[in-house]
Amino acid sequence: MDSSRFLAFDLGAESGRGVVGSLAGGELALEEIHRFVNEPVEVCGTLHWDVLALYGHLLKGMRAYVGRFGDGVEGLGIDTWGVDFGLLGQDEKLLQNPVHYRDRRTEGVLEAVPGKMAPEELFRCTGMPLSPVNTSVQLLSLRLRQSPLLAYAKTLLMMPDLFAYFLTGQVGCERTNAISTQLYDPRKRQWSEEAFKKLDLPRSIMPPLLDPGTVVGELAESVRRSVGLKRSGVIAPCTHDTASAVAAVPGQDHDWAFISSGTWSVVGALTDECWTSPEVFSAGFCNEITVGSFFVCRNIMGLWLLQQTRHAWSQTGEAHSYDELVRLATSVPMGTGLVNPDDPRFLAPKDMSEAIREFCARTSQREPQGPGEEARCILESLALSYRKALEDLGRILQRRFRVLHVVGGGARNGLLCQLTANATGLPVVAGPVEATVAGNVLVQAMATRYLSTPAEIREVVRRSTKLTEYEPRDQALWEDRYGTYLQIVQRATA
Repeated sequence: MDSSRFLAFDLGAESGRGVVGSLAGGELALEEIHRFVNEPVEVCGTLHWDVLALYGHLLKGMRAYVGRFGDGVEGLGIDTWGVDFGLLGQDEKLLQNPVHYRDRRTEGVLEAVPGKMAPEELFRCTGMPLSPVNTSVQLLSLRLRQSPLLAYAKTLLMMPDLFAYFLTGQVGCERTNAISTQLYDPRKRQWSEEAFKKLDLPRSIMPPLLDPGTVVGELAESVRRSVGLKRSGVIAPCTHDTASAVAAVPGQDHDWAFISSGTWSVVGALTDECWTSPEVFSAGFCNEITVGSFFVCRNIMGLWLLQQTRHAWSQTGEAHSYDELVRLATSVPMGTGLVNPDDPRFLAPKDMSEAIREFCARTSQREPQGPGEEARCILESLALSYRKALEDLGRILQRRFRVLHVVGGGARNGLLCQLTANATGLPVVAGPVEATVAGNVLVQAMATRYLSTPAEIREVVRRSTKLTEYEPRDQALWEDRYGTYLQIVQRATA
């Protein structure tokens, strides 16, 4: 395989980065060249993404690439979180800064959905369960509030597709992000006419659909002049960051599951088809797409709890790095309070630390005292929630998992990985940390024929990554701990 370079932009809920991926000798090397903060902005009571600031950082990343590597690159790909979007008007200009999925505009909207379309029927059509963050629910909130935006809108673009439009002038929606809208029919591989009709949403604003690995277009001349690149095609990788991460899971055979661990934890397994039975719906799973396959997964609130607890403590003048919080949690013995990471109160609390203490008090547990106990509470709760998700997933798929791969930022959290091995009773293989950008780069490499198959992508990741293994410990103690966790979750919903 010849040497080649690709530029990947990975935008997460807290930060973004531009990373150069170099392929040589069948191995992948990654070099970060630009990192930036992704900080939402509240304006007149609405929480927005600062889309033009983010676009400016894409241009800065391209200039950094030119300064380091010259004016040619094999491809440029962008991935972001799912569900959020921008609307273009009839003049093909952005109508409004995209709204953050944690904004309160969808409050109360879920209650209106069953009167239009049964949630089970919506799941059967789209493979996605109802959630207040879904694109479908955000659009329905505009309809119910009689927002003029839908009347003026010509085209809806998901966040990575919006940035690609800024760069190329071309519109489209890549399928791994399309499925996150809850408006895409994965079996028919088209927008769900039934969902649009019953939810009374405008089907006409949806752009053409693209497969992962599609060349969207060449950089616009004005962009090339601005950044100094003479040639580059913008390639749609798996534009949903989770799908990019799953593409780079270094699994072999068919007996593995994965956790894409970051702000959200996505627990899942690859499948050949979309699973929409009543059992799957009742268990709270969703269907998503990566390159070459579906995957069935459950989204768990994830390290968002730790991020926000850290922020809450910093507001009191007690600042701790993530490494310090993990070190403090390591010194705390098993037995702190436990929480259900997916309790709705943790979605966007004003003070996460206070929300955790209130949950423990409400469920008759001792409230955690100090940052170390709170961090331990969060990490143990996450590990136990992963076990519950894997048990449900194995039962539904009638599959016995023998190894659990953890990829993404959470793979560097050694305590969480060990607790996950202990809680699930499965060997945990951690890495790559940079799974999302690796998947982004390697799907671009498939698009340009440097690689041929998803299996080859995983093989390159295995050759290129130092993986860390964690064996389960203290199984009897963790069986008891899991029983306690299940009781607490049940008590919280009673």
